[in-house]
Amino acid sequence: MSRLGKLPVEIPSGVTATVNGGDVSVKGPKGELTFSAPTAVRIVQEDNAIKVEPAENSKFAKAMYGTARARINNMVKGVTAGFEKNLELVGVGYRAQMQGSDLKLALGFSHDVIYTPRAGVKITTPKPTEVKIEGPDAEVVGQTAAEIRKFRPPEPYKGKGVKYEGEYIRRKEGKKK
Repeated sequence: MSRLGKLPVEIPSGVTATVNGGDVSVKGPKGELTFSAPTAVRIVQEDNAIKVEPAENSKFAKAMYGTARARINNMVKGVTAGFEKNLELVGVGYRAQMQGSDLKLALGFSHDVIYTPRAGVKITTPKPTEVKIEGPDAEVVGQTAAEIRKFRPPEPYKGKGVKYEGEYIRRKEGKKK
């Protein structure tokens, strides 16, 4: 049984949550998010909190109610504070800039890479070697960061590529003569 799953999700002021069977909708200053829980999970709203509990005594239900609680908690955090991922571009000539709503990346290829962000995600470039991804949905923000990183992942010899801020790149020793 999940220890965190037993805790209720507190709903802060300024956020409205609606529970309709297994569907949860959370609305706040940063946007609106919805989540459909599996049928093995029971969701109940009590005053300023949402409780999640397993609907049956199966291994799947015990696994999913902690996951459902975490998703609902992330929705509440997302509509109040939002989520953010920062990427760093390491390499000579590697740079990023916004071109309208699209992200234009120069990553050492013969052509520039153009990335069109998903709906609900805001991408900014505070410096030419930094990309900041913001949005209310943690899953979409993380997936967008992963897709941008996938264009040129950091390589282990020189450390060049697109990496997460604070990510440690394990370096390898070069070829010996």
